[in-house]
Order: sequence, then C-alpha cells, then structure tokens
Amino acid sequence: MLPFARVTIIGLGLIGSSVARAVRQAMPTVRITGYDADPAVRATAVRIDLTDDVADSAGAAVIDADLVMLCVPVGAMGAVAAEFADDLPAEAIVSDVGGSKASVIAALRAVLPQATIVPGHPVAGTEHSGPEAGFATLFRGRWCILTPEEGTAEAPVARLRAFWEALGAQVEIMTPRHHDLVLAVTSHVPHLIAYSIVGTASDLEGVTQSEVIKFSAGGFRDFTRIAASDPVMWRDVFLNNREAVLEILQRLTEDVTMLQRAIRWGDGDQLFDLFTRTRAIRRSIIEQGQDDAKPDFGRTH
Repeated sequence: MLPFARVTIIGLGLIGSSVARAVRQAMPTVRITGYDADPAVRATAVRIDLTDDVADSAGAAVIDADLVMLCVPVGAMGAVAAEFADDLPAEAIVSDVGGSKASVIAALRAVLPQATIVPGHPVAGTEHSGPEAGFATLFRGRWCILTPEEGTAEAPVARLRAFWEALGAQVEIMTPRHHDLVLAVTSHVPHLIAYSIVGTASDLEGVTQSEVIKFSAGGFRDFTRIAASDPVMWRDVFLNNREAVLEILQRLTEDVTMLQRAIRWGDGDQLFDLFTRTRAIRRSIIEQGQDDAKPDFGRTH
C-alpha cells in the first residue's frame, strides 16, 4: 500500500523537482501537484511535465493533499506555510527537506499549530539548481533524516519513512538539535570553508594574473564545486543553524591553530597521525556507499 496518494511539492528547484521525478518513477499512481513562487519556474514545470498539476498559489496546491513537502530555503518555510495554512486539510502531513531543523520546526509550528509536522532532510544534492536540474535517482542510497517533535505519533513518522524508502533513501531518526549539530560538521561548515577559500582565491587572482584559476588542482576544483551551490539556500542555512555552526567553527579554529603549530615547529609525526586518521574516515565514507572511489569521485567529463 502506498504511504500517500496525493503529494504536493512546494518549491520546484533541484530537490523539489527530484522528489517529483522520483515519486513518478517509484509510485506512478500518486497524484503530484507542484507550486513555486516564481512564475518562470512554474512555466518551466509545465513545459517539462514535471507534475500532474501546477497550482498558481500555495493554498490551491495543498487543498486535497495528504502530504505537503516544502522544498524551499529554510528562511522561507514559515512564510510559505502561512500562505496555505487556511487551506491545509486536517489529515495532511507537512514535511520539508531543509538543511536545519530546529528553526524550521519553530517556524512551521508558529503558523500551523494544529498540523501534523514531520520534518525531514534528504542528505543529497548537487551544485546545480532549478527544475531542470533534478533527477529521479538523487536520493537512491542516500540518507534521509527525519526529526519529529517529541510526542509525535508513530503512524505519520512511519508513513514518511516508507515514502523516502520508496524513493531509494535510507532513513534515520534524530532529534532536531542533534541533526543540526551533525550537519554542521558534515555539511554546513565544509560549505562555509569552500565559500571562504574560493573567495580568498578570487582576491588573489588579480595578484597572480589568474594563475589560481588556471592551475587549479583537484582540491581547489572540489572547493569550487561546493561553493557553486545555491547562495539563497546556504545563506538561510547558516542564519538558521547559527549556534551549531559557530560551535563547530570554534572547534575547527582550535584544530587549525594546532596544525599551524605543528607546521611551524616541524612536527611531522602529528601531521602524519592526523592525515592517517582522516584518510581512514574517507575510506569509510566510500565503504558505506556515500561516495565513489573512482577517479575524480566518479564524475564524468
């Protein structure tokens, strides 16, 4: 039995359009309604036949939904939910795909006090954006983290788990605060570092007459790939997960200071021990199927 019969996707960018494609592939009888605040995105969704219907407003999109999936930047969650609050069916489940969870829960609960809310975060994506960037296999073999509020009934959580598993994801349950701390380490701070180092290289480019760009090695290429991600989405993630990000940044600052001392004083043993430990972590990521060991991480050219 399908977990949902009528799914509404609000926000038709990379993740939203990938959800639509994945639902069509895995659950072809599910009715999908899409909505995006940008008329141009809605027009593109119609042109590429992304969903069964494309609504002209958030309220119209949710009228008969039994699952409403919010695929908008985390800073816009509350405002978007307020747009459809009066039209949301009492039995519908509201979920999302945002990269921070505590702030999203607070924003949604403020405008949907009686709704069944099961926040989620598929840990998957690319540096591309827009409705044409999505693909049905984006979530296959990846993790989706659900962060239900304390006291949430088991049935809606089980339905969301079944939904994401049908799209090929592995599902983990966490508290919102733990999610935000884990993702600050594994995603948010790495993105912040990428944005920072690419910005530094841009400043140096004038001094080095474009040599930074011309002679980019693999490491810098990967930084630029991460730093090409949606700036609106990542601005909102950092502002809405500031406490966890600042906590991890402080720890990172201390660790970088330690590395500075090791390099300054020629402590090769400390450097070697760290690099050996981090290399093992990288191999574990590959072994667990979260990346590809092929050259250039399996990317084609």
